[in-house]
Amino acid sequence: MIELNDVSLVQNSKLQLMSTLGNLIWLIFGGFLVFLEYMIAGFLLCLTIIGIPFGIQAFKLAMLALWPFGKTIILKPYAPGCLSTIMNLIWLLIGGIWIALTHLIFGVLLAITIVGIPWAQQHFKLVSLALTPFGREIVDK
Repeated sequence: MIELNDVSLVQNSKLQLMSTLGNLIWLIFGGFLVFLEYMIAGFLLCLTIIGIPFGIQAFKLAMLALWPFGKTIILKPYAPGCLSTIMNLIWLLIGGIWIALTHLIFGVLLAITIVGIPWAQQHFKLVSLALTPFGREIVDK
């Protein structure tokens, strides 16, 4: 007799397989280029002491852009404080708005087709992180 635990294990393995397949398709059709852009930006930002916190956020975006399926973005469980808000405002004014708009446009274009909806959702996930990366964390689902 099949137990409830066996059914949930089968469902989890199917979800994991679909996430891996989605990630591989994402990687082949542009995800790797987005990853490289964020990594280069992160390295350039880390060349100055003032840019290091912003470079770390670019690396966070790069990791999500590399393998987005099966990941989710949460607010950090502790209160990051007013410094996080100030850093998010600086991030937004310097370039975060343009990054978010780019992902929003790609998400809308992909959402036009039924086949592109899963990839559009990943771009919308990146929009949220691109707007306010400070005080957020990327975790597995």
